[in-house]
Amino acid sequence: MSNSEDHSRHLETLDRDLGRLSNIELASSYIARPLVGPGIAFLFILGAALGALLLFGSTSNTLIVVIAAAFGAYMALNIGANDVANNMGPAVGANALTMGGAIAIAAIFESAGALIAGGDVVSTIAKGIIAPSSMGTTEVFIWAMMAALLSSALWVNLATWIGAPVSTTHSVVGGVMGAGIASAGFAAVNWPTMSAIAASWVISPLLGGLVAAGFLWFIKSNIIYREDKIAAARRWVPVLVGVMAGTFASYIALKGIKKLIKIDILTALGIGAAIGVLCWMIMIPVIRRQSEGLENRNKSLKVLFGIPLVVSAALLSFAHGANDVANAVGPLAAIVQASAAGDFTQAVSIPFWVMLIGAFGISFGLFLFGPKLIRVVGSQITKLNPMRAYCVALSAAITVIIASWLGLPVSSTHIAVGAVFGVGFFREWDAERRLRKARGSVPNRPNLSPEERRRRKLVRRSHFMTIVAAWVTTVPAAALLSAAIFHVIRIVAT
Repeated sequence: MSNSEDHSRHLETLDRDLGRLSNIELASSYIARPLVGPGIAFLFILGAALGALLLFGSTSNTLIVVIAAAFGAYMALNIGANDVANNMGPAVGANALTMGGAIAIAAIFESAGALIAGGDVVSTIAKGIIAPSSMGTTEVFIWAMMAALLSSALWVNLATWIGAPVSTTHSVVGGVMGAGIASAGFAAVNWPTMSAIAASWVISPLLGGLVAAGFLWFIKSNIIYREDKIAAARRWVPVLVGVMAGTFASYIALKGIKKLIKIDILTALGIGAAIGVLCWMIMIPVIRRQSEGLENRNKSLKVLFGIPLVVSAALLSFAHGANDVANAVGPLAAIVQASAAGDFTQAVSIPFWVMLIGAFGISFGLFLFGPKLIRVVGSQITKLNPMRAYCVALSAAITVIIASWLGLPVSSTHIAVGAVFGVGFFREWDAERRLRKARGSVPNRPNLSPEERRRRKLVRRSHFMTIVAAWVTTVPAAALLSAAIFHVIRIVAT
């Protein structure tokens, strides 16, 4: 055998060995990954508990506060794993952001929203679900808040595991309701408020879906289906970006900075209108420059929606951090105040160290466990491109503003996911309409078989049923779990 043949054979053997080694490394990384995430999460929960021990000081209630801080950190991790997907999913699904970029932007803006504009005054009994006087003693109140915090965190954890984006607000509401019933009976519950929350299960996704479908119809009819798509885009994309900028300005003014400054809805709309017009004027030359040399086809239009999508994802994350951090730390702050002062009937201001637990917990949860739900929202319900994702993001902001104006208690999770469903079902309807139109122009064209019709569905029905079932069961499931945990805590504590 020649030296060259021997050398080539050695190289082939080395290539095979290196291939095996890389496969082993890949396999070991997959084995290790399920352990790494929970391990880091456990260290964060432990750190939150130790931080509470140092910052709260030594009193008779220190152990209670330490345990509550661990529960609050666990809840914050689950909010990051589940809720943030609604803001980042559309941009990732449309390939406007990579998964890494989405996680980085969300972590920064969620934390900024929580620390700069979060921590608005929280009612001691989570949005008036339970009458404070019904709790009787401070001890019973603390047990109830502990049960509510742990039960809502466990439920959101389960929902994330099965791949269902659920409302963390509804989870906390269910937890508080269940603990309240367990401690003081059904009469303690504010049933009109609960009825309004139940109504939001229907109102939120329907509003979100209708608004998103409406904008997608507008984009299709005024840009996508036009003969000269680029000319239509030059006319309408600046308008659409202006509408988005104005809407998000109003949304942030109304929801994102309410701790820093109180702004009524008319003032917020005025701010939004001014910023929207300004952005429209700025975007006219920008879009003209971006569209130069683009081919007259749908794929070219995606370029023009990329930056607005990234900005919308960042602003949604900021507003989410400002609003939903209270879900993680509201009950914890109530426990801290009740433990320190013995008073649980007054409104609660969240201490800064408690806010840090919420802000960092959401970021850690997103980084460690968020990609699963981001993929579900972004690509597994229905296929999103930049135009469809734009409609979802804009719908989320517009629907919250409409709901605030009407005084409706809506869930941002239900709105965003409802908007994704709305886009998907509109695409199905539009495809069916165009198919019928095409069939009408071609006589004797055979009808599609039922199997072919099912194959052409653009929304995954399995995800639709799983998510709707999770939404409907969130409040009762969290309530039952909370009642059970409350009884266990009472037995252990007495």
